[in-house]
Amino acid sequence: MNKEGVKLREIREGFVAQWGVMGTQWGINRTMAQIHALLMTGPDSMSTDEVMEELAISRGNAHTNLKELVNWGLLRIVTKKGERKEYFEAEKDVWEIFRRIVEQRKRRELDPALQTVETCAAETKGMKTKEGKAFHEQMVQLEEFVRFASKMSDRVGSLPHGKAMQLAMKLFG
Repeated sequence: MNKEGVKLREIREGFVAQWGVMGTQWGINRTMAQIHALLMTGPDSMSTDEVMEELAISRGNAHTNLKELVNWGLLRIVTKKGERKEYFEAEKDVWEIFRRIVEQRKRRELDPALQTVETCAAETKGMKTKEGKAFHEQMVQLEEFVRFASKMSDRVGSLPHGKAMQLAMKLFG
């Protein structure tokens, strides 16, 4: 491997490691994020064996996380002519990655939260005690907020890249 290849490998390994750390902050496990980073930054699809070797992880760990990334829509299974192995390639469009992560986080976090606060608000409606009224009011406010966050998630996730960037510039520019 030439000097540039060695340097690129070191930089990529650092990125993969850091992406794993960041993934835990986004609600996914470190290995899942590292696999995503490895495939997202690589030029070619990889087999389970190649992922295992590159990240020094077990077959079960690799298999479970590869399948979960496929379920999230962040990886695709590809076949190679004459090969029986499954290969995996990552979605590389950054906006599409963001959109799919937002969609999954909404499904896994916001939707259950909304269901919980809706249920709590409904079950405490009409309570007469000071505590009951206060709890109900808090649930109504939380429901309103979570519903807003859910709608924003849907809206942002459905915007084409250009329109989303325009909106971001208006909001944060």
